[in-house]
Amino acid sequence: QVQLVESGGGLVQAGGSLRLSCAASGKTFLINSMNWYRQSPGKQRELVAGITTGGITNYADSVKGRFTISRDDASNTAYLQMNMLKPEDTAAYYCNARLVVNVEGATLDRWGTGTLVTVSS
Repeated sequence: QVQLVESGGGLVQAGGSLRLSCAASGKTFLINSMNWYRQSPGKQRELVAGITTGGITNYADSVKGRFTISRDDASNTAYLQMNMLKPEDTAAYYCNARLVVNVEGATLDRWGTGTLVTVSS
């Protein structure tokens, strides 16, 4: 239905910046929100930021003021601008699209394969 491809991860020093991209293809009209999650070894996957089709955003407390999520509907791409990176931001970052698949509002999650972000101290 929807395929997601992430890019933009890498190695950066603490205090630096990275921008992640997530390009969606397929039945993108089903997408209700696009979200970024992350997972580091031994920890559960956590929501980092999300943005709805209406442009409403939400952020984890740990990234507020440092990360910014945005989307370009023309290219069906979501971005995560990450500034003032900290070593604790090191994780695999996953793009998620939440689809609404019927008139009853049933949802379906689609995931990218992840991109690794490493922040050195």
